[in-house]
Amino acid sequence: MSGTIIVGAGQAGLQVAVALRQGGYRKPVILLGDERHTPYERPPLSKEFLAGKRTAAQLTLRKPDFYSSQGIDLRTGVRVLSLDRSAGRVHLADGSHLAYERLVWAAGGRARRLSCPGADAAGLHYIRTIDDVAALSDALAGGMKRVVLVGGGYIGLETAAVLRGLGHDVTVLEAQDHLLARVTAPPISDFYRDIHRAEGVSIRLGTALSGLRAVAGRINGVVLADSEVLAADIVIAGIGITPNIEPLAEAGIDCPNGVRVDATCTSNDPAILAVGDCALFPSPYTDRPVRLESVPNAMEQARIAAATICGTPAPSPSVPWFWSNQYDLRLQSAGLNMGWDQIEMIGNPAERKFALRYFREGRLISADCINMPAEFAQMKKQIRE
Repeated sequence: MSGTIIVGAGQAGLQVAVALRQGGYRKPVILLGDERHTPYERPPLSKEFLAGKRTAAQLTLRKPDFYSSQGIDLRTGVRVLSLDRSAGRVHLADGSHLAYERLVWAAGGRARRLSCPGADAAGLHYIRTIDDVAALSDALAGGMKRVVLVGGGYIGLETAAVLRGLGHDVTVLEAQDHLLARVTAPPISDFYRDIHRAEGVSIRLGTALSGLRAVAGRINGVVLADSEVLAADIVIAGIGITPNIEPLAEAGIDCPNGVRVDATCTSNDPAILAVGDCALFPSPYTDRPVRLESVPNAMEQARIAAATICGTPAPSPSVPWFWSNQYDLRLQSAGLNMGWDQIEMIGNPAERKFALRYFREGRLISADCINMPAEFAQMKKQIRE
């Protein structure tokens, strides 16, 4: 008897399986993951795990016996190559295939790769999986390293904070003229720029990468667009992710920048759903579908998809929210600040405790709160209302 196959054993995929069983779904549930690890938390990779404060075992989401007790057939180290929609089958890299009645695509994304000269040299790292960070930690061992981070987004800045705490020499290169360019307004960007510089991080804004310089196949510097060379032992690229959607796109599923789904997380094929980092979802908090890369979004969409499969009422989408930990600062963001036309600051950045509220046509649409958890909860409620 075919049931539901979930492709992607991250937090979104696991939550779909759990929610199906909680919703009374009794057909087979197969959870496929291309990593060798059982499902684990991804956000701590650039924070506590890189800092050595949490082990791989401590990131694991469920104990091994959980899956058998819930009738969830977890298979790790399995990669889906293609699917046959007419036959309702997925084809795996080992040559086998599996039949499905419903397919949930929770495959997330992969770290976007650098394509500049020298990008094949040893010493270039990415932060997306446990194995990525374990390899980076091995490379960092044995004394101070000169590290260049390409990308001034959340991953780059969180990693910079950890590496400074570990005593490494850190430079952040950002092609835009301010940090966190995709997600914040200048007051937040300027605050983090000043914080990182005070901690000893070299921040280079408006700086494009031209290539990586290597000797004997190993990186020893980065070449900037103006031909300046910065010495480097290790380069870490944090330039976003590419959604893992190729098998679906090749099978005719609508995938412009992620799997386009409706409010029930269903694609243009009613048998195929998508959730998490790879899903392009019609959020009620913006005027166009968005692909949100966050754990709260992944968990919520997973519950919606499970309800769709079970034929039960789905939860209404909540206010999107995100967080980032850097040094002693906790940034919590609520809502989507797309198209804001006015901002308002509450508190004092000099006290490392303030918030920025975003408005569009007089309506609160988003808020960034730094070390203000109570205010974050309040503003999240106001945005929802």
